[in-house]
Amino acid sequence: MDIRRNKDGWIEVICGCMFAGKTEELIRRINRIKYARKEVIVFKPKIDNRYSKEEVVSHKNNRTNAIVVENSEEVKKYLDKYPYAVAFDEAQFFDKGLIDLVELLANNGVRVICAGLDMDFRGEPFGIMPELLARAEFVTKLNAICVKCGAPATRTQRLINGKPARYNDPTILVGASENYEARCRFCHEIGK
Repeated sequence: MDIRRNKDGWIEVICGCMFAGKTEELIRRINRIKYARKEVIVFKPKIDNRYSKEEVVSHKNNRTNAIVVENSEEVKKYLDKYPYAVAFDEAQFFDKGLIDLVELLANNGVRVICAGLDMDFRGEPFGIMPELLARAEFVTKLNAICVKCGAPATRTQRLINGKPARYNDPTILVGASENYEARCRFCHEIGK
C-alpha cells in the first residue's frame, strides 16, 4: 500500500434501523464519488446475499457493484494502493478487524463510508457499529416509519411466523420484509 498523508481522510457512518434507507444513502454517496471521476471500492460481507451476490442492493432495487468478502482481512488484498474512497455495506456483520482497517485507511487520506444497523432486533448495539460510530467524523442516523403507528422508527422488529422474535433467538438472521419491520420505540416488541 502506498502512504498518502494529507488532511483528506475521514470516516462516515450511515446507520439506523431496517428500511430507513441506509443502503440507498450509501449508493447515493458512491454514485457522487463516481460522478466526480474519483475511485471508490465497495465491499459487502459474504453473509448478505439477499438481493445479489456481487452487488450492494437497496430495498428499492438501486444497486452498485461490490467486492464480496468473508472478513476484514480479505479486504486488504484489494487495497494494493489507496483509492479516494472505500465503502462498506452491512458493516455490523464485519469482524473487529474492520475497525483498525477503517482507521488505517482514514489516517492515510481515504474517505471511508460504512453503512449498517446500529441496533440488533433486541434494540441493543449491533456488532462493531458502536465503535465505528464513536470513531467517525460524520454520522448520519436515518429513521424509517413505524408500520404500527406511523411514528419515526428507530428499531428493527424481527418476526418469526408473524410473532416477535424472542430475546435468546440468534442475533443474525439475514432477511428483509419477510422477517423484519421498522418500529418505533413503543411498538417494538421482544417475544416471550
